[in-house]
Parts: sequence; C-alpha cells; structure tokens
Amino acid sequence: MLENLITVGMLTLLMMVLGFDNLLYISLESKRAPADKRVMVRRLGIGIAIGLRLVLLFVLVHLLETFKDPLFSIHLGSLVDGSFNLHGIVVVVGGTFILYTATKEILHMVAIEDLAHDEREPRSVGSIVLWIVLMNLIFSFDSILGAMALTDVFWVMAVAIVITGVAMIYLADHVAEFLEKNRMYEVLGLFVLFIVGIMLLSEGGHLAHLHVFGHEVIAMSKGTFYFVIGVLIATDIVQTRYQKKLIAMKHAEAHRRRSQDERHRQ
Repeated sequence: MLENLITVGMLTLLMMVLGFDNLLYISLESKRAPADKRVMVRRLGIGIAIGLRLVLLFVLVHLLETFKDPLFSIHLGSLVDGSFNLHGIVVVVGGTFILYTATKEILHMVAIEDLAHDEREPRSVGSIVLWIVLMNLIFSFDSILGAMALTDVFWVMAVAIVITGVAMIYLADHVAEFLEKNRMYEVLGLFVLFIVGIMLLSEGGHLAHLHVFGHEVIAMSKGTFYFVIGVLIATDIVQTRYQKKLIAMKHAEAHRRRSQDERHRQ
C-alpha cells in the first residue's frame, strides 16, 4: 500500500508537469466564451475530460496493442514513407490542430489594431467545451502511457488522474486570471503552444517511423522541449524588464525636457 501511495504521488507530479501546456490551451480557448461563462466552460470541459481520461486509461490497459498495430502506410518513394498506427494518428492530428490554433491566434494578435475592441468570431459554449475535452484527451496520451510504464495497478493510475484533474480545475482559473491581468504573457503562451504543436508532430512522425525526403523524423525529447520553454520564459522576463527601463528612461527624458522648457519660458 505504501508503495502504491508513493506511486500515486509520482504519477500526479508527472501528469501535472505534462499538463502545463494543456492548462495554457484551456485558458486561451476559454477566452472565446462569454465572460460570465468562462469559469463554467473550463470546469465543465476538464470535468468531462477526467471521466473520459478514465475511460481512455481502461481502453489503453486492455487494448494497448491495438493502438500500436499499423492501420495504413504511405510510400511515395523518397518523398514520404511511413506506417501509421492509431496512437500516431491521434498525436499528429492533435499537434496539427494546436499548431494551427497557435499560428492563427498569433496572426490575429499581430493584425488587430485596437485591443480594446477585439472582436473575434463567436463560438458556442458547447463547441468550446468539446475542443477542451478533445485536446485534454490528446494531451493525456503521453501521461497515461508514462503511468502505465511505472505501474500496472489500475486504481493507482485512476486516482492520479482524478487528483490531477481536480488540480487542473483549480489551476485553470488562476492561469486564466493571470493571463487576463498580464496580457503581455499571452504572446509567450501562444509560442509555448506553437512549440507543443511541433513537439507532437515530431512525436507522431516518430511513432509512424516517418521519413521525409529520406530523412527520419525524430521526436523532440522532453528535455529539449523544457529547455526551449525555459529559454522562452527567460527571454520574455528579460525583455519585459528591459522594456520597462526604456519606458522609464523615456518618461524621465520627457520630464527633463518639460522642465527645461518651463525654465526657458520663465
């Protein structure tokens, strides 16, 4: 029992670390909902996803080999060559969608002229909840497979999933509030999602043993991913502080010039 409890703690920590990018997606996606329904959308989406994660866990435990069996192959000479299974397809589709979403939001952020009147295409609450649930399941694949590598006790993995889901419900609101109050970090969050999309695409290509122009697609390692995220965060922190100093210097220079002009007039 003690060993199982320790494993629950390890799995919960693992799933929380792997779920950070999921929190970013949930926070950004929930912004498409009306302001008074955003909390409900996040909690409902994560709540449904917890139940479906447990179903996915049950399916993977009993039908893991089915997810590994090849479904179809692509052979286009030296251009593209690979064999896709269900796991690889899910990861590639999820990575493509995240990459598309992040790119679309970045382009929208660059194109918009008045942030105070940011009019986006309206989305129904149901569709937002659906996308949160679907992407939550895609993000959960790695964490569930990682859990299965650490233990074969079903209730241990199930408890870790429930604890992680409850923590995500709590943290999603705080992440969304932080991004709402510090909108400059939305750019950082979008580029983190962009890298997540690239990581998932590379992982899906690796699962499919994909070769493009004769070169094998190699999955981005978790170490590389977190290193890049760390560099992005450090760059953003330094840039923000440097920008504040430049603004303060401009204000000081403007104040000095106003003082000189007043002395000249006197």
